[in-house]
Amino acid sequence: MQTLEISIYALSILIFLALVFDFMNGFHDAANAIATVVSTGVLKPQSAVAMAAFFNFVAIFVVGLKVATTIGKGTIDPHVVDHYVIFGALVGAIVWNLITWYYGIPSSSSHALIGGLVGAAVAKSGTGALISGGLIKTVTFIVVAPLLGFVLGSLIMLIVSWVCVRSTPRKVDTWFRRLQLFSAASYSLGHGGNDAQKTMGIIWMLLIASGHVAADAKAPPDWVIIACYGAISFGTLFGGWRIVKTMGQKITKLKPVGGFCAETGGAITLLMASFWGVPVSTTHTITGAIVGVGSSQKMSAVRWGVAGNIVWAWIFTIPASAFVAAIAWWVGKHIM
Repeated sequence: MQTLEISIYALSILIFLALVFDFMNGFHDAANAIATVVSTGVLKPQSAVAMAAFFNFVAIFVVGLKVATTIGKGTIDPHVVDHYVIFGALVGAIVWNLITWYYGIPSSSSHALIGGLVGAAVAKSGTGALISGGLIKTVTFIVVAPLLGFVLGSLIMLIVSWVCVRSTPRKVDTWFRRLQLFSAASYSLGHGGNDAQKTMGIIWMLLIASGHVAADAKAPPDWVIIACYGAISFGTLFGGWRIVKTMGQKITKLKPVGGFCAETGGAITLLMASFWGVPVSTTHTITGAIVGVGSSQKMSAVRWGVAGNIVWAWIFTIPASAFVAAIAWWVGKHIM
């Protein structure tokens, strides 16, 4: 692989831009981790985001680096990567995140980044620049992640309902208010572990292309790992309040027991995906789990119109961010 001549100034700007995206990822997706625990009244918003941010960072000690490897080496051909491609990918993802945040749409930051990489790479070198294996795995989990979240969320809800059938509603509510602290922490752990690695993969890709890291390196530098986990944790700390209401109450009304089941189902899905090295959407996962919990009680408990609008946002995320990234790649060629 030919080493690119990238100035320290340009490299620093791109790494900063990547960390801005990582911060926005935490900001945008904070609702995924805290919406249920806030909407059920178990924690106040400030306490919930502090807990979520803490466990986002703690994931550095728990989750491996397989997702970073998929992003850094398994999405687009390393030979087409240059500073213009990275610039286009990051701008495409950031712009789409801002649009969906403004309108309160819980879209996927992860797939916005994948779409950005695809759009910028295709703009430069055509479809031959794409690595089909990694993309097929990612696109497949656009469907699999919410389905798995749905199945696990509804299954856990049914098991809990069976176990607690003889308990009073007051006793169930008391117990699951405590248990929801555990489930929310677990979900935040999975969120940080999967999402921080996506930005990690981008910076790793850039450092390999510029010759600052060997192409056969098994992991990115430690400073990249710490910076990415730190950025997403700070983003979560500031929170994306516009999306909390959609995730916590508009899809279905949740009680502590339902919040526990949705978060637990989502956490299991995220940790499994991180173990397999699949960059899944935390947004898709928790939405599927919430819908699963609601539908396990009765189908009419789910506001299918709201859920349908969210699904349309999922469908458009990759092509929309790819389109913006292609334009950003062209602009980058003229200004960098």
